[in-house]
Amino acid sequence: MFDDLIRYTRVLAIVGDILKVRAKNVGFGDLAMVENWDGEESLAQVIQLEGDEVSLQVFAGGRGISTDATVRFLGHPMQVTYSPNILGRVFRGSGEPLDSGPVLSGDPRIDVGGPAVNPTMRVLPNKMIHTKVPMIDLFNCLVESQKLPIFSIAGEPYNQLLARIGIQADADIIVFGGLGLIFDDYYSFRTRFEEEGIFSRVVMFVNQASDPIVERLLVPDMALKVAERFAVEEAKRVLVLLTDMTAYADALKEIGITLERVPANRGYVGDLYSQLAQRYERACDYKGAGSVTILAVTTMPGDDVTHPVPDNTGYITEGQFYLHDGTIDPFGSLSRLKQQVIGKVTREDHGQIMNTMIRFYSAAKEAEQKQAMAFELSPFDEKALKFGELFHDRFMDLEVLMALDDALDLSWKTLAECFEPQELLMKQALIDKYYPKAV
Repeated sequence: MFDDLIRYTRVLAIVGDILKVRAKNVGFGDLAMVENWDGEESLAQVIQLEGDEVSLQVFAGGRGISTDATVRFLGHPMQVTYSPNILGRVFRGSGEPLDSGPVLSGDPRIDVGGPAVNPTMRVLPNKMIHTKVPMIDLFNCLVESQKLPIFSIAGEPYNQLLARIGIQADADIIVFGGLGLIFDDYYSFRTRFEEEGIFSRVVMFVNQASDPIVERLLVPDMALKVAERFAVEEAKRVLVLLTDMTAYADALKEIGITLERVPANRGYVGDLYSQLAQRYERACDYKGAGSVTILAVTTMPGDDVTHPVPDNTGYITEGQFYLHDGTIDPFGSLSRLKQQVIGKVTREDHGQIMNTMIRFYSAAKEAEQKQAMAFELSPFDEKALKFGELFHDRFMDLEVLMALDDALDLSWKTLAECFEPQELLMKQALIDKYYPKAV
C-alpha cells in the first residue's frame, strides 16, 4: 500500500502523540509510517518543520513507541478515495472505510487540501437551496455556495437540525463531516439518512470522540475535497454538513500546546482565523459546473458569542443561524446573501412578508414584557400577543416541515387572523393580491 522509501532512525523526542525526527526533503502535511521495534506500524502526518527537525502526529498515539523506532516518509499528503462508489459509504478520519462495505482499493485517491478556488471561476451566488425549514427558507434563505455556521450551545438539538436540513434540502449530494462525535450522534445521523432514503447520495467522514485527534483535523479537508470534485467534475450541487467546528478548533489547540507554540486568545492557536477560513472558503458556485455549500455547527462554550471560535467564524462566514431554546432565533440569525434570491427567484411577496412578520413578532415580544411587568395592554398589544403565539407554533417549531410557497401563504393567513389590512403597512398591490378575502 505504501511506497518503500528512505527510513529515518534519528528520533529526537516523543511527547505524547508527537514524534520528532531529523529528516530532509519532507513536505508539510506529508504522511509517514512509524515502525516500532516490534514491527508494528502506525500512520503519522507531518505537522511542523523547523530546519531538518520534523514533528509528526502519530494517528494511533505515541504510547508504546520507542526512540528506536524508524520513520518512513511516503512522499505525499493525506489522500482520500474519490469516485461515484463512495456514495452511500462511511469513512474514518483516516480515510479508511468505517462501514462493512467493499474495499475501494481500485478507486483513485486524491490529495486533500490544496489551494482554494481561483476567484475568476466563482459565480455570483443567485440560487436558493430549499430546506423546508420555514425559519430558514422564509426568513434567512440558504443560498448556493454560501458558508453558514449554526451557532448553538451544548444540549441544543443542533445535530437533529443539521440532519433534517440534509434530508430535506434540494441538493444533489450530501457530504457529512463529523468531528469528535460520540457514537450515539454518529449512529443517529447514519440511521436517519438511511431511514429517509437519501443514503445513496450521502458520503460520511466520521471522527469519533475516541478516535485519534489528528484525524479530527483531516475530516473537514477530506469532506470538502470530495465535495469540490463532485461539484467540478460531476456538476453536482453539493451540501457539506460539518459538526462541530469548535471540536476542530480544540484539536488545533491541543496540538499547539503539545508543540509548545505560543498561545493566543484563550489558549487557541494564533492562526485560528486562517485555519477556519481555509476550510470555509471552499464554498463556491463554479462557473460552468456545480456548487459547494457549507453548513457547519459551531458550539459556543458558555453561550459566549465572543469566544474565539464563533468570533472568528463570524468574520469569515456570510451570517449565521442562531439555535437557542430549541428554536432558530429570528433576531440572532442572519443570511447576508438572502437578498440575492428573495423576490428574484422566490415569490414577489417574499421580502415584504419576511419584514412584516419579523416586525410583528418583535412587537409580540415587547407586549410579553409589558404583560410580565403587569402593565396595561393596548388592543394592538393583544393582537401582537396572539400573533406571537401563532408565529411560534406555526413557524419556529423545528418539527414544522413546509415548502416556501406554503409558508408564504400561511404567513398571509396568520397576519389576517390577527391584523386588519391597513395595519400591515405593506404595498397595497400585494395586499390586494395575497391578503385572504375571508379568514
